[in-house]
This record gives sequence, C-alpha cells and structure tokens, in this order.
Amino acid sequence: MISKWRLFLKELFEKLWFVALLYAGLAVLTNGAAMFIGPLLPDGLGEILGADSVEAVLTILASSMLSVVTFSLGIMVSAFAGAANAVTPRATALLKTDRTTQRVLATFLGSFLYSLIGIIALNAGVLTGNDRLVLFIGTILVVAIVVIAILRWIAHLTVFGLMSDSIDKVEAAAAHALNTRIAAPYLGGHGHSGPPPPDAHPITQAKIGYIRYVHMDWLQDAAEAMGCQIYLAALPGAFVYPGAIIAYVLGEQPEDAARISSAFKIGNTRSFEQDPRFGLAVLTEIAERALSPAINDPGTAIDVLGRAVRLLASLSEHRDPELKFTRIWVPALTLEEMMEDIFPAIARDGASFFSVQIRLQKALLALVQIAPAQFGKQALHQSEMALKRCHDSLLAHERAALAAVSAQISASAGPIRNRPL
Repeated sequence: MISKWRLFLKELFEKLWFVALLYAGLAVLTNGAAMFIGPLLPDGLGEILGADSVEAVLTILASSMLSVVTFSLGIMVSAFAGAANAVTPRATALLKTDRTTQRVLATFLGSFLYSLIGIIALNAGVLTGNDRLVLFIGTILVVAIVVIAILRWIAHLTVFGLMSDSIDKVEAAAAHALNTRIAAPYLGGHGHSGPPPPDAHPITQAKIGYIRYVHMDWLQDAAEAMGCQIYLAALPGAFVYPGAIIAYVLGEQPEDAARISSAFKIGNTRSFEQDPRFGLAVLTEIAERALSPAINDPGTAIDVLGRAVRLLASLSEHRDPELKFTRIWVPALTLEEMMEDIFPAIARDGASFFSVQIRLQKALLALVQIAPAQFGKQALHQSEMALKRCHDSLLAHERAALAAVSAQISASAGPIRNRPL
C-alpha cells in the first residue's frame, strides 16, 4: 500500500509545473555554483574554451524552447480531445499522466526557465569569465537533455492519443490495480464478508463523491490509538455522500470520528490507483462507444474482450496475501462484480453483431478453461444472458454457432439446464 506522503509525492511528480520548477531550481544552483567554482579555475580558461558564447546559446535555447512548448501543448490538447471523442473521456486522465509526455514537456519548459534565469544572471553582471565557463558547461548538458527529449517526443507522437495507445494505457492501469489487489485482496487487512458485528459503531463523512483511495496505514494507527477494530463498509470506487456509512468501529464510540473518515480520500471522479473495477469499466465504455451506430467498430469491442480475458485470467494466480494491518477488516472484490462490469454491456450493445457475440462466448470459454472452478459459474451465467440478448438479432445458423460454444462452456463448468436460443 502507498502511504499518504508517497501518494502525495507521486501525484506531485505527475504535475508538469513541478518538474519544470526543478529545472528552474537547477538554473539557480548552476549560477550559484558558478560563483563559487569560477574563482578556483585558472585565469583566462573561460575565454580559451569559448565561454563567452554562453549568452548566445542561452538566448537561442530560450526562444526556441518557448515555441516548442507552445506547439507541444497544442498537440497534447488535441490528443486529449481526440481520445475523449474516439475512446472515452475517462481515458484522458491516463493521457494527462503519461510519463513520456510529462517528462518531455517539463524538459522543454524547464530548459526555457533555465535559459531565462541564466540570461538574467549574465546581464546582471553577476558572473565573471570563469563563472561563465561553469554556466556554459551546465548549458551544454541542458542542450544534450533537450536533444534527447526531442527525439523521444518525435517517437512518442507516432502513437500518442491513438485508439490503440489509449486502450493500452487503460489496460495497463487496470492490470496494475488488479495485480495490486490480487497481492493484497483485503488491502493488507483481514478478509471480511457479511454485515459488521451488531455492536459496531457506524462512521460517516460529509463529502459527496467517489472514494479514490483508502489510507490503510492511517486507519491502522487510528485503530491502535483508540484500541478498536475497524470494518470497512465502502471500498475505493464507491460513491459516498453525507450519511453514507464508510466504516464501522468495534469498540468504544470514537470521540474523533474525523480521524477515521480522513483516511478516505474523496474526489469528484474515480481513480485507477486502488480501484480495479474502474479500469474494467473504462474498457467496457470503449467497447460500448465502438459498438454505437455512429462509430460501428465491432473490431474494437472484440479487442476489448481479449484484453478482458487477459486481465481476469490473472485472478487465477494463487498468492498468499500479507497481513499488514491487523486491526482492519475489509470486504473483498468479487468475481461476479468484475464480470458484471464487462460482459453484460458488451453483450447488450453488440447484440446484432455476430462477430462480437461469438468472441464474447469464446472469451467466456477461455476463462472457464483457464480456471474452471473459479470462473465456471459466472462464465456460464454470462453466457446464458448473452444468448438471451442476441436471440432476436441474429440468424438461425449464427445462433446455432453461439449455442455450440455455450455448450462447451456448460460442459467445462458442469451440468446446467439447456436453454434454447
């Protein structure tokens, strides 16, 4: 689990302005170091090595980087708009945190600030000849970094914001959250199902929004300080509001309930970080949009089904979860919920597409064959529901082909009652 400070630093380094500010700090440090290192160098060394040209280099760098930043920001905004229209608006959150884009733009903006501060220092008469040499060496390093950033940016622009790139990012975010949850199915606490103990005290909070993150370390510290047990009633991704119960406390009535509720980070939108179902839901949104009459792209829906199998298959891996928070009890995500996030919507919107329906049935069959005991019951249920949805939209031989695959699911999952198409 990520601590509050680590999460804060992670989100801070995802801000474009913060990395650019680091470059500005580098410029200040370089000019300060030049004032101390310059007097230690042999007299006239700066003139011999051409340090007097540093101002011209900085001027060129500042003017060019300002244009590059403006141009790159325009490209980035266009990519966001294109992804929102072609994929889903939820995918733009991942594009905004794309590390390559952030680092490249921060490098361009930071080098502009570096150059500007260097020019100011030179024109203020603060630096002598040898001091300019130190600044010149620092500038050469910055120019090398800028050249590398431009090459990375050119390569990245060939895929940035495209349908495939956006879907890859959503799948990667969902896979990360899912693998994290598989490693800690109860967020590092005890597993708990069913209602809380009858004498537990409910905890509410005053905000309206989605739970984006639960700081389990905070809850553990609060439980130890209060000498109680905490039962979570809402997981990341849940929509909460004033009066909605987010946790229960088993022990004395807590005097400082805000200490517990503050461990739940509430936001206006869901987050991929601790919410695997959000990644699955966004993938489903992409498939739904592709199946709409305006777009009519069943191939993308078929692609999403393949990715869904890859994600859900990871649930078959057995791992021994580590118990880190001994005073916290957490309900688990269920396979039923995750499969409901994916298959019903695609089966509904792709009811008239045989290619989508056959791929959906084969995706369910793949899951059953990967782990029959784990996926069998839910895959069989989803298969039956999908058959019902497309019954009136397909031809007889297409329904027969779907029934054949569904029969394989039935055979792999166990005996079921046959339902004609």
